[in-house]
Amino acid sequence: MKSILILLNFLIVAVFIAGCSTSKQSISTKPGQQAQTFSKEYTRTEKLDYLFYLPDEYGKDNQKFPLLLFLHGSGERGNDINLVAKHGPPKLISEGEKFPFIVASPQCPDGLWWAMDSQLEILNDMVDKICDNYNVDKNRIYITGLSMGGYGTWSMLAKYPDKFAAAVPICGGGDSSLVELYCKVPIWVFHGAKDNVVPVAQSESMVNALKKCGSDVKFTVYPEAGHNSWEETYNNPELYKWILEQSKK
Repeated sequence: MKSILILLNFLIVAVFIAGCSTSKQSISTKPGQQAQTFSKEYTRTEKLDYLFYLPDEYGKDNQKFPLLLFLHGSGERGNDINLVAKHGPPKLISEGEKFPFIVASPQCPDGLWWAMDSQLEILNDMVDKICDNYNVDKNRIYITGLSMGGYGTWSMLAKYPDKFAAAVPICGGGDSSLVELYCKVPIWVFHGAKDNVVPVAQSESMVNALKKCGSDVKFTVYPEAGHNSWEETYNNPELYKWILEQSKK
């Protein structure tokens, strides 16, 4: 009887471990932007739907491509993946813009926030899975986000400081006491001076802390902009030129 109980305990542990490490991802190699799903089984199954963009040149040879992770704001949460294309790179792609890099634009579920540990972990796992399944240049993984996604960008930098070659947080904020963790990561911060949703002081606090630890962080404040400081930012070709110049090598 004792040996049977030991065997049963072993099987229970084995099943639990397998559940913790199982992940699934829909795969597409078609150029353009499509909806996909990443799921990860912990003690329960969690999933992220996301818009996924591959450049027209992808797959024509063994070339590796940079990857941009885009985090939307709180208004685009839910289970309608089309909401994610309301702003930022996925919007531009839906309007016909062509980018020379892969873009992953996940959707945060209702009631959750990008800066939550559970969401940061599944975002990180999703990026890793994309890197496993696609020709991604791991030295050129970038992150950007607006509003709630700006907070998520700062939080991802703090939790995974060695993952990103550059970051672009827009009208967000974070824990300025953690900036030394990612002080060497190139960062370009954007905010509207008249933002009455997320005060510009949130970005100023992060930028000042970065400068104190020796970062050459870039900071753009739009004097007349309110909360929507992302439209002008994402429409600026100089932003993407700067991003693509950054590499961990």
